[in-house]
Order: sequence, then structure tokens, then C-alpha cells
Amino acid sequence: MKKAVLLLEDGTYFEGRGFGADGEVFGEIVFNTSLTGYQEILTDPSYNEQVIVMTYPEIGNYGVNEQDIESSRPYARGFVVKEFWDKPSNWRSTIDLGTYLKKHGVVGINWIDTRAITRKIRNDGAQRCVISTEDLDIESLLKKVKSYPSITGRDIVSPITCEKPYVWDQGTEQWEPSSGNINKSKSKFKVVVYDFGVKRNILRRLIDFGCDVSVVPSTTSPEEILSMNPQGILLSNGPGDPFPVDYAAKNVRSLIGKKPIFGICLGHQILSLALGGKTFKLKFGHRGANQPVKNLKTGEVEITSQNHGFAVEPDSLGDDVEITHLNLNDNTVEGIEHKEYPVFSVQYHPEASPGPHDSSYLFSKFIDLMSES
Repeated sequence: MKKAVLLLEDGTYFEGRGFGADGEVFGEIVFNTSLTGYQEILTDPSYNEQVIVMTYPEIGNYGVNEQDIESSRPYARGFVVKEFWDKPSNWRSTIDLGTYLKKHGVVGINWIDTRAITRKIRNDGAQRCVISTEDLDIESLLKKVKSYPSITGRDIVSPITCEKPYVWDQGTEQWEPSSGNINKSKSKFKVVVYDFGVKRNILRRLIDFGCDVSVVPSTTSPEEILSMNPQGILLSNGPGDPFPVDYAAKNVRSLIGKKPIFGICLGHQILSLALGGKTFKLKFGHRGANQPVKNLKTGEVEITSQNHGFAVEPDSLGDDVEITHLNLNDNTVEGIEHKEYPVFSVQYHPEASPGPHDSSYLFSKFIDLMSES
């Protein structure tokens, strides 16, 4: 392995060994606390323009397979791990992680203190960074990373949304009886999904729940959506700051009250903006498969999978919007619903890939709203 350097914009740097692709990559450094699921994390479009630090120390030991990817390629710019395993041991693996990252141009660094990096991010907040296996001069790299633009205030959804509409027809491999008594053979609901950086498992779960699924670009107009005559609209997850994706909030605002709407992660933030709310940047975000969320309507606590760096300001929501879920770590808003219209959203990932399945009931709720409309 070649020498590699991870440098943060405040001048803190770590020396290690590179794996995956050679080169130099820039992004916002964040950490994820999941114990497994690195493949799903890397291919989640919500990580566009970010460098991921895995807090779990051994990464790569079960390789990579085609079934568990969440998009056509990794969207993370870089990957930071304590110990990388280049010889996976898993019957489902078709390629090792290092080769997979090299194929897609993702630069990785290992044999560094990921605990120290994580504590740095928790104390000082997410910041810009660079991983390099080529230029190892700290002063040179510092100049480059300080000139790299922040993701705040930039639309990083437009570069990754689909170019044209498409139909999705693949469900999950195994049906989960606990997710709801859904009969796949019954008449289906037509759902249009706004692609702000959608994960495939969201689409798979919609298929499992008896939906015909069409995916459309993030800029699709309300008129085009309604012309497709859907029974429901899903606002997908995606990367970055929701505020500059103002065209999406404007379009969604025109659809409220016309069709049931279900928002997930960035889709939750966009729906909140459409309802008159505001968002703000979290210090270091929520990223992991172990985030506790309280359902305020039932009093139950869900363990959830999350990946976001922005949140909704609770005081910005009007009287016609009810906060339904709160994060128990920091009391940030994790779910809302409209008091009059069939519209709701959550900040976390009910499709659980990777992560627990506590929140699958939200897809049943979406089905119920479509049934009643």
C-alpha cells in the first residue's frame, strides 16, 4: 500500500496507507457508527461529496456483492478506516472492497486512528478534508482543501438525480411478515418517486408493499407528476443542504393536498421547507444504524438508520404541522405530518439498509393513506 495523508481544513492531519484508487479527493468529512453495511453506505447517494470515517475498526472482511448496493456506483468521495481487509471471507462476496473502490475511483486510507478523527469531528464539527496518495506535502494540501467549496448553500442533488424517468420493478429477496400483511397479488398503487438521490432499497420496499414504482428527476414539474396519475408521491433521500434545492420545495408545495406524500430524509427536509419551515446544519450530523427515535404519537422508541447533516427547526413549523418523532440523543425533529392533508415525513430511513427494521410500519402508513384517498 502507498503512503497516504488525510488532512482536515483546520490543519490536523493523519498519515496512513492508501487502498482503493490512487489520487487526491476532497469532501466534507463525516463519521458513521454502523457496525456493518459499509457497502450500502458507500453506494448511498446521500454521501455525495463526502468522505466517510467508519468507527467500526475492521472494514472489508465480507467483501462486496451485487445484491446489496444502493445505487449504480459509490457516491462517497473517500473512505477512512482503521483496518482494511483485502481478503474477504463471505460466500456472497464477488469482489474485494479495495478492488471495488479502485474500479470506481474512490480513494481510501487505513492504518490511522479513526477514534481520534471521530472525536475531532464530534468536538469541532464536520469540515472539509482531502485524502491524497500523490501530493503528501501538508502545506500544499492545506491550500487546496481551503479552496474547496463547502456543501452548505450548494445544490448537490442536480448532478446525481436520474436524467430521465424510469420504472423500477425489483423487490427485496425476502419478504418480512412483520412489515405488514401486504398481499403482493392485489391491485397495486401507482407511486411516483422524486429522485433526490434515492436508495434502491426504498424502491424495493415500495414494490414489496404492492406498488407500481416510477422514478422521476428532481426537477420534474407538478404538472408532469399529476399527468402520470399516481396514487401517491414519495420524496426520496439525498445529499447536502436542502435550502438551495428550492425548486423541489416549490414543486412539492404545489402538490400538497392533491396526493398523499411521504418524505424520507432529504425528502423530509424538502417537505418541511414546502410547508413553510426552515432547516439548519447540524454540528456533525446523524450517521449510523443505531439512532434512537421516539414516536410521540405512540410513545414507542425506534432504533433507526440515519444519514443527514441538516435538520428542521421545530419552531419554524406552523400550527397546521404536527411533530411526530424526536431524536432522543439531541431532541431534533425526526418526523412530521400535516393535520389536514395526507402528508408526512421522517428524517430517518425506514427501508433499513443497513440497519434495524423498527420503522417498516411507515410504508404501511403510506399504503393506508393511498387506500383512503
